[in-house]
Amino acid sequence: MISEQTRQSLDGIFTRAVRSRLALHAGDTCDVRLLSHAAGQEPESRNMVVLTISSLHFRLLIMFHVDETPDTQAYFTGGVEGRQFREVLYETANLCCGAINQELLKHFPDLGMSTPFTLDSRCALFLRELDPGFTARYAVVINDTLHLSATLCLCDYGTMDFAWEGSEAEEVSGELELF
Repeated sequence: MISEQTRQSLDGIFTRAVRSRLALHAGDTCDVRLLSHAAGQEPESRNMVVLTISSLHFRLLIMFHVDETPDTQAYFTGGVEGRQFREVLYETANLCCGAINQELLKHFPDLGMSTPFTLDSRCALFLRELDPGFTARYAVVINDTLHLSATLCLCDYGTMDFAWEGSEAEEVSGELELF
């Protein structure tokens, strides 16, 4: 069972991480809006970058639905020729996941993070097979022009109840963690 407090905490942690990591340049805007708490909706994009954070108590899947349009590629690669879009996108998604992981470590010890990988977005239709306790979809808009979406899927292995003490507006530092 996942408490409402935990759901709200995950929403705040995710929103802050996305705003601080997906907007790549100073002055960029990043609007994150909760769409629904429903699984099994067909995403608009063709690809999704998937990362997981796992513990003995849960598995959190973080999925960024991204189309490789010229505008999206130009934003993430900075227009630099030879810079690989997927590599930059993976690194950016990994930084976002790492910010979420840092916040969750305050409440859950011994977390593990996966490396990013890409799946066809139609795979999101099968999230219900994981029997998640909580699923949420988000619209992400960078600079009012670049549209992405994201899905959080939390599979709980027991009761989950924690309160996040942070704020969506706080700055997230770029601390390096050594393992």
